[in-house]
Amino acid sequence: MKMEPVVTLERVAEADLPKFRRELQEAFRIAVVDTFGDSDYGPIPSDQDVQESFDAPGAAVYHIVYNGERAGGAVVCINSETRHNSLDLFYVSSKHHSRGLGLSAWKAIEAQYPDTVLWETATPYFEKRNIHFYVNKCGFHIVEFYNEHHPDPRMHHTEDEHGDPLPGMDGFFKFQKVMK
Repeated sequence: MKMEPVVTLERVAEADLPKFRRELQEAFRIAVVDTFGDSDYGPIPSDQDVQESFDAPGAAVYHIVYNGERAGGAVVCINSETRHNSLDLFYVSSKHHSRGLGLSAWKAIEAQYPDTVLWETATPYFEKRNIHFYVNKCGFHIVEFYNEHHPDPRMHHTEDEHGDPLPGMDGFFKFQKVMK
């Protein structure tokens, strides 16, 4: 029986946020390039989108640490009143893929917030790896599909700084996981 890797969560210091942002964007860029080919899309998600996640009410930014090394990160938004929380950004660096770190990290996040009633997250339609992870590994359910006929009311930045559409922004799955 394969043992699950042990990961810990470490709060990201304010001074480390720019590096965290770059690492997160690099992880996201790999999936975009694999799907749509290499092009100058600019950072994905945009600096503005990442900053909005950092600044959101109840936001907590974490490094995912494995064997003393930072192996990824997460941004969660915690609402202590409703206990309906969200996973806004989540990544495992590509050199740590397929080792079970993502699932271990998700379990650590759940353990960090045991009073959560409901978790929400979203991912682009083309991210099959993410869809598999959230549904088949973490126990989320797809509850909505945002697209041009049913846009996400919170999605503001679907174009780059030149007004060109960003790849994969034309469809997102919304996921929920009921905890209690």
